[in-house]
Amino acid sequence: MPISVGDKIPDVTIKTIGPDGPEDISTGDIFSGKRVVLFGVPGAFTPGCSNTHMPGFVIKADKVLEKVDTLACMSVNDAFVMRAWQKDQNAQAILMLADGNAELTRALGMEKDASGAGMGIRSLRFALIAEDGVVSYVGIDTERGVIDKSSVDTILEHLPG
Repeated sequence: MPISVGDKIPDVTIKTIGPDGPEDISTGDIFSGKRVVLFGVPGAFTPGCSNTHMPGFVIKADKVLEKVDTLACMSVNDAFVMRAWQKDQNAQAILMLADGNAELTRALGMEKDASGAGMGIRSLRFALIAEDGVVSYVGIDTERGVIDKSSVDTILEHLPG
């Protein structure tokens, strides 16, 4: 069952990319004492993610970051792929989170089986807002090709201030 409003973000260690390569980062460090927007995508470099979802957040990152401490993107990819996608998308303002083993994805209840397409376990397309690790908004897009509940515009509508 997917995480919902009022739930606490589970404490999971995943990866990000640092100057010397992949580094561990815990969700506790990301969310504790902060307002965070996290959006999850089925895969870096996939059409919907690269052509619509990520570009929306890149274009309006400054507006989001006026209202939150951290804007983060998560995918079931490795840290090197996430760094390459960050560069490709000009997404330097976005913290890229590599959930290569789908541990955070599963802990959030956001996993989907894309084995039929040869992609294994992936994340649903979603976005959430958390205040000190407690979810205050979550939107999940379940219709193929539709980016609505997890779009940057929807997130901006749900951010206070």
